[in-house]
Amino acid sequence: MEIFDNLLMGLSIAITPMNLLYLLLGAAIGMMIGAIPGFGPSAGIAILLPVTFSMDPISAVMMLAAIYYGAMYGGTITAILLNTPGDSTTVASTFDGFPLAKQGRAGPALVMQACASFTGGTIGVILITLLAPMFAMVTRSFGPPEFFLLCLMGILTLVALMSGNWILGLVSALIGFALGTVGVDLETGHQRFTFGSTELIGGIHFIPVAIGLFGIGELFHAFYSGAHKSGTGGIVQYQNEERFWPTKKDLRESKFTMPRNAVLGFCIGLIPGAGATIASLMAYSLEKSLSNTPRKFGQGEMRGLTAPESANNAASSGAMVPLLTLGIPGSASTAVLLAAFIMWGLRPGPLLMADNPEFAWGLISSMYLGNMALLVISIFAIPLFVYIIKAPYRILAPLVLVVCVMGTFSVNASMIEVFIMLGAGVIGFLMKRFGFSPAAVVLALVLGPMAEESLRQTLIISRGSFDIFFLRPSSVYIMVFFAAVILSGILLNAYRKKANIQGAQA
Repeated sequence: MEIFDNLLMGLSIAITPMNLLYLLLGAAIGMMIGAIPGFGPSAGIAILLPVTFSMDPISAVMMLAAIYYGAMYGGTITAILLNTPGDSTTVASTFDGFPLAKQGRAGPALVMQACASFTGGTIGVILITLLAPMFAMVTRSFGPPEFFLLCLMGILTLVALMSGNWILGLVSALIGFALGTVGVDLETGHQRFTFGSTELIGGIHFIPVAIGLFGIGELFHAFYSGAHKSGTGGIVQYQNEERFWPTKKDLRESKFTMPRNAVLGFCIGLIPGAGATIASLMAYSLEKSLSNTPRKFGQGEMRGLTAPESANNAASSGAMVPLLTLGIPGSASTAVLLAAFIMWGLRPGPLLMADNPEFAWGLISSMYLGNMALLVISIFAIPLFVYIIKAPYRILAPLVLVVCVMGTFSVNASMIEVFIMLGAGVIGFLMKRFGFSPAAVVLALVLGPMAEESLRQTLIISRGSFDIFFLRPSSVYIMVFFAAVILSGILLNAYRKKANIQGAQA
């Protein structure tokens, strides 16, 4: 009953007029950002994070979280209408979404996508409600050794789960660690890597780096690839209102597909670094293997759309569990949310639900409302979002650049942070160009200082001995789990490559 009491308390916070307004605003913005190819939730949250500085922390986090899972909804709009996924998480949705649109069934596909996203998101939040308190209770006895291992696990699992060269991912993480060491050493008082600049004594702020890597870097890459020259014609139009709604057959065939793959996606989302991309590809492959007519997949099968959509939205909810209970972001987007928590003086982890229950449960309750709002927005406002998709990059790019510069400058009214953002943008472009991982840089920049602090505290407790990691049962359990995650990462990467090959052949 305590869970329901906490949920009602959180709901009473979430339904206040201002919180509800910010929640709806975040959901709508998230959908629009997700619908723009290349701009995923991590870029949207990073760019808009400075806008929330003057807001109440609970309202701000509700809005940013709504942008996060709202972008998961919006990314499929371009996947269905243009055969262009808004983000990597919606790649699997193109396999059957675009063929459905070419058959003149864009309307039913968009509605079923919204229903699948709602089912996946809602089941994911229900599982958060049930599992998050248990996770928090188990981890409440954790000390500095365990937190160091968790920080290390959060970064290295992302590296292990990279689909490309893991060495490049490791180098990316080391870059993030290096950036996190800039500033004053709080233990010795010595300056590190400031090069005599007083502006760097306080360290490199997370926001300009995140905005540069994700926002500016994506703009540079778009211009490099010629996206600013290409038109966005070819959007499938659906003008016959009678064809807008899905048939009873569509609903009947997907009634078990959506909840089944929502549970699968949530479980994969619990693994730090696994992400919604793997969840969606595995869901597509699972549904195809369970079907009596697997040859229909890739030719406009509705279950081939609803399976990955329910999985990737549930996975985004699953990534919130390690964030709230362990302080470990499961993805680049939740890493930005972690930075937002820290910025407002909140430390996600085992004590968050005990020390700040109104914050934790207000956020969880808002996710129920956000998913309901997104279902309505998805069904009735999709034609409005299509106009944003049509906007060429030469119009979007200056607007995004202005927002990035103003947002970065507003943090500390510092021009050097604007230059850091632009420099990070160049680095972000080069990293994307040569296969490095901006997400690993972000995770390491956020978790690096936390890992360093925990390691120093651990060595003080043990008087310089590393044996403490093997003498504490909880540390041993984490290392065993860490090894299992790394092994699963290798297997998941192999599975993802196989699924990509099968999807290309479908």
